[in-house]
Amino acid sequence: MTAPVSAKKKKIVVAGPPITMSDSFRASAASAETALKARDTTTAAARIGALLPTSDFEAYVAAAMRYQLAVQRRDVQAQRIALTDLFKSPELPKAEAPRLRYIAGYLSFMVGNYDDATAQLDYAKTLGYDGIDATMLRADIALRRNKPKEARPLLREALARQRASGQEVPLAWIDRAISLAYQAQDFNEVGALYRERLARTASPQDWRSALTNYMSAADLEAQAQLDLYRLQAANGAMASERDYQAYAQLAEKAGFFAEAKAIIEAGRKAGKLTAKQAATSQLLKAVTPKATKEIASLPAMAKKAAAASTGKEALALGDNYVSLAQFPQAVEQYRLALSKGGVDAGRVNARLGIALARSGDYAGAQAALAQATDSDWASVAGFWSTWIDQQNRKAGAA
Repeated sequence: MTAPVSAKKKKIVVAGPPITMSDSFRASAASAETALKARDTTTAAARIGALLPTSDFEAYVAAAMRYQLAVQRRDVQAQRIALTDLFKSPELPKAEAPRLRYIAGYLSFMVGNYDDATAQLDYAKTLGYDGIDATMLRADIALRRNKPKEARPLLREALARQRASGQEVPLAWIDRAISLAYQAQDFNEVGALYRERLARTASPQDWRSALTNYMSAADLEAQAQLDLYRLQAANGAMASERDYQAYAQLAEKAGFFAEAKAIIEAGRKAGKLTAKQAATSQLLKAVTPKATKEIASLPAMAKKAAAASTGKEALALGDNYVSLAQFPQAVEQYRLALSKGGVDAGRVNARLGIALARSGDYAGAQAALAQATDSDWASVAGFWSTWIDQQNRKAGAA
């Protein structure tokens, strides 16, 4: 489209009729081109406005320059008008038309003309242009029209095509997909998209955003929520009074009194909880004596687990060990629970994977987590698996 005027002779023979520019038009166009290259938009506008084309090719050159000028000025409306003039020109190279039709659709989208944007995208497609960016633009048009059900399959298609191309999916696309999955209440996809995002950017803030948003929407069972709070803490992503209170309350309700006590104390040390807060002060007072009894009961629980005919007691003991951060002991009990059976294999494998991960056995952890394929526990396993990948990358970079 830019076609340097200075490089064109009076008559250039191409595969068709000769392209002709008069000497006066060529000189005026070259002067305008110089101003464009210098990004002197005021001078360029004056010189382009003074052009007097007398042939189809001269009209094409003038329209292309108006488009360049509009781009430099970031004038979307002027860009769109210039493209309309280019489309009218028989000199527009056929190879450029498909992509320019897409650009016209994008510009119409930018000025709020969604009907024309769609029409231009359809035209581009008939000419052979159907890039991922066109699919994304169709999704954006549907979103602007408040039609999320139309937007979502288009966005999912664009993400799938981008992944298949081997290119990174822009984070903004993932964020839009998360929003649409939320609206559709497809929390399996919400979790998968957050994990894809965390694989790219995994600061404590990113972890907190992903886990708190996911837990606030997905109807997870309490034990699964507890494991995600544990993951949040493992990432140093406990950032508010609410984080510590919710975690401590879940631990207390599950019977993990020592863990609840440790979380409240950690929240106070971090300055997120204070001794004046009635709710956590009362909870700390209640769980402190129970924590002592909980720890004292472990030897008896171990004997009971060893003698039991099913793995339920071993599972309970493993859960207690995890809550106390005694991960090697937890691994032993979870493996016993699986060998005896009669337990929720998804939960046991997820917790086994967590315990192995916290013990530093990342390969074993990934193998166990891969066995947790049921609903809530698949989500827990997926988030912990992402954390393990992050730890492996850190180790590799060290």
